[in-house]
Amino acid sequence: MMTLYSGTTCPFSQRCRIVLFEKGMDFQIIDVDLQNMPEDLAVMNPYNQVPVLVERDLILHESNIINEYIDERFPHPQLMPADPVMRARARLFLYRFEQELFAHLPAIVNGTAKVAEKARATIRDNLTQLAPIFAKQKYMLGEDFSMLDVAIAPLLWRLEFFGIELPKQAAPLLKYAERIFSRPAYIEAMTPSEKAMRK
Repeated sequence: MMTLYSGTTCPFSQRCRIVLFEKGMDFQIIDVDLQNMPEDLAVMNPYNQVPVLVERDLILHESNIINEYIDERFPHPQLMPADPVMRARARLFLYRFEQELFAHLPAIVNGTAKVAEKARATIRDNLTQLAPIFAKQKYMLGEDFSMLDVAIAPLLWRLEFFGIELPKQAAPLLKYAERIFSRPAYIEAMTPSEKAMRK
């Protein structure tokens, strides 16, 4: 059985929980207190961060790597595109999300007021650029829910929590977010702490 060491408020852990619930397989989730990390976690992950996935003698960290492994190991429903060209494009998107969106979260949480405001503006502008996609299609890659939707969902859930206000032209993006939030697997994968992040 797969075991996921997961932070109850960690957006990267949430990604992995969403994929596990979308696949509907047997797994165990161990909630990790981010303020008081268990010692064995540092042995499993040299960066001493969550999420960490353990299956027999395999130990993985880094949410996108964990999720691709789960997707290949349990192919239904498939979350990465089957076509190599589309899969490469999806990986580029995942990389862009890390660089242009998630990389700025530490500045909001730990930075000075000025640094945090700049990070909020960067995330807001980058998200707003994505909005036109959803005027035409249901999900990031078209009609089917994919790994890209999984990757961005935890940030969209936390916009209010991080004080990020989107402009009116981002309305299609917010409608898209509600589509993701209403998926049964998304709801099941949430921790009480995450539910409390939105009013």
